[in-house]
Amino acid sequence: MNDDINRQIGFDIIKIRISQMMINEFYKEGKFKIPIHLAFGHETIAVSIDRVMEEQDKILLSHRNIAFNLARGKNFKKILDEYYLKKEGIAEGKLGSMNLMNPSKGIIYTSSILGNNFSVAMGVALAQKIQHTKGIAIVLGGDGSMEEGSFHESLLMAKSLKLPCFIIIENNEWSMATSINERRCNIDLEKFTSAYEIKYCKLSGNNPIKYIEELKKMREYAVKNNEPVCIEFNVTTLGDWIMKHDDYPKGKFINYHAGPAPTIELKTCPAIIKTSEQDPVYALKELLDESEIIKISEEIRTQMYSEQI
Repeated sequence: MNDDINRQIGFDIIKIRISQMMINEFYKEGKFKIPIHLAFGHETIAVSIDRVMEEQDKILLSHRNIAFNLARGKNFKKILDEYYLKKEGIAEGKLGSMNLMNPSKGIIYTSSILGNNFSVAMGVALAQKIQHTKGIAIVLGGDGSMEEGSFHESLLMAKSLKLPCFIIIENNEWSMATSINERRCNIDLEKFTSAYEIKYCKLSGNNPIKYIEELKKMREYAVKNNEPVCIEFNVTTLGDWIMKHDDYPKGKFINYHAGPAPTIELKTCPAIIKTSEQDPVYALKELLDESEIIKISEEIRTQMYSEQI
């Protein structure tokens, strides 16, 4: 991909990051009456899927949907107004955060019920197949959703009915304030999907060019063969903090789950939270010079402040 495309991808990722940082500051100030699950660290996944989606594709999201709504809708003000429950919001203030969807952009369903959207997605994929559309259904869940019966049933249905779809797991290895290895055995998703003879793809490192290329290949495979594809992203949900408690005299590391992220501040520039590939903005250094990342960050901040503040 050329430099202009790299810059535009970087711009989209950084804009989603700064949009969330702004929302996080408003959240700290107590301006919202609804729960919000921010998605610091998920920006590259959202931008990559947005760039791969075609006109007839439909996407079904979970409670942590903010990055996808920002990537697909590209209208921060409309989303912010929805969070304020204003009539000017995307859904006229009726959906809030955890159920926010935008059918005009292909986001046709979002569920706050863990794993619920997998079953709905299979119905969508079946309808698309019956109607001979060229689109696929794309459904996302976190690693906790793999524990739900609907996830297993949906894999079985997708394979048995030969439904072209993406079944995506964003695996951050945490369930609220508990790491997965503290509360359950490991689920080897590659082995599990192989039992159904479902094609599996694992992506990590937050390189958007790699993600886009692989997702395009997987989409082509799903459409050509009328087959589901299971995609697992290794992702770090950023915004961790140390919980002080009598049971943990030295403090306990807590990965971000919901609410305002106390350790993230809007004044940080460029909008990097963690200096490793776990942070999509930091990982942009594979595509752009650091000076360009700073320039884009400042450009976006100036634009957004003039429009929103």
